[in-house]
Amino acid sequence: MASSLSLPHNGSRLQQFYQLTKPRVVSLIVFTAVIGMFLATPGWVPLQPLLGATIGIALVAGAAAVINCLVEQKLDALMARTRARPLPMGQLTSTQALVFACGIGGIGLWILYAIVNPLTMWLTFATFIGYAIIYTVLLKPATPQNIVIGGASGAMPPVLGWAAVTGQVGHEAMLLCLIIFAWTPPHFWALALYRRKEYAKAGLPMLPVTHGEKYTRLHVLFYTVILVAVTALPFASRMSGWIYLVGAMALGGVFLWYAWRIWRNYSDELAQKTFRYSIVYLTALFAVLLVDHYIRW
Repeated sequence: MASSLSLPHNGSRLQQFYQLTKPRVVSLIVFTAVIGMFLATPGWVPLQPLLGATIGIALVAGAAAVINCLVEQKLDALMARTRARPLPMGQLTSTQALVFACGIGGIGLWILYAIVNPLTMWLTFATFIGYAIIYTVLLKPATPQNIVIGGASGAMPPVLGWAAVTGQVGHEAMLLCLIIFAWTPPHFWALALYRRKEYAKAGLPMLPVTHGEKYTRLHVLFYTVILVAVTALPFASRMSGWIYLVGAMALGGVFLWYAWRIWRNYSDELAQKTFRYSIVYLTALFAVLLVDHYIRW
């Protein structure tokens, strides 16, 4: 009785399970997947695949996040950014988290198979394995290039959305995937720069820990240049028009300005601003893609 009374309480049990799913991360995943659905067709997306894919992808992404929290709970307890999560706080047990992940993940995959199409289900399952197992268990504790290699699974949501509507994966979907793949390193390394001491304490081989701050700052700039170049490909391939190109270059110019300042005049405050802008950037970029798509059609 005494031990149960000593456990911290942060909201209801339902809220604690919800926090395990990393809702802010999942919301960005679902957003880019939904944009992929709309870009896959010149008209309106049929309601059944729209709702089925949105719910199914959200549930499987949430399950992958829970597995990530489960595997990393001891590391999370060492870091200020993550120590308040339900597992390190002792609000939920590992068994509860595992059962919850299996439950929502299984439901999500069933929805995708039964309501959307088998291809979307299998692609989503592969994405789950890529993030929850390959990235979390194998890559993250083993190599400073973890976020680059593991970024492939995080870049898949637009492909899932595209497959949900068309039943196939077109080259346009792979361009959307490539944009997120190129976005992931500067987005995450901006975070790793101002959290480098925490990652070092946790023993994780993040780039600022293994190669130093200066090296990472240069790589943030390098990958941001790559990102801006990659975002021109939808226009070059005639997937999008001038509205998108102007928006992409404007948004990319701001990102480059942040990356240049990180390289030339670094501060933790600037890295935090860059990390926050990177989220705004990706959201706005896909929103501009959508606006351009429907105005052209």
